Amino acid sequence: MPKEKEPSFEKALEELESIVQDMENNEPDLADLMEKYSRGVILSQKCMKSLERAEKAMDLMVKKENDKVQELELKIERD
Repeated sequence: MPKEKEPSFEKALEELESIVQDMENNEPDLADLMEKYSRGVILSQKCMKSLERAEKAMDLMVKKENDKVQELELKIERD
């Protein structure tokens, strides 16, 4: 069986929002609730990993000066 392709960040977030909305607006039975919760945890972890990778990529800024490349740490204010 071929490995299922992971959804993009946007698709994962969209599915996670849909799950949350469905859980808030409906009264799923316990089995359905547990299945949705489990899928939501997986999607949430995937989104967090994507955001962490993006944040690490943003921590370095590349600057070209006098035909030399220089990496500078990008300071991002945090909450």
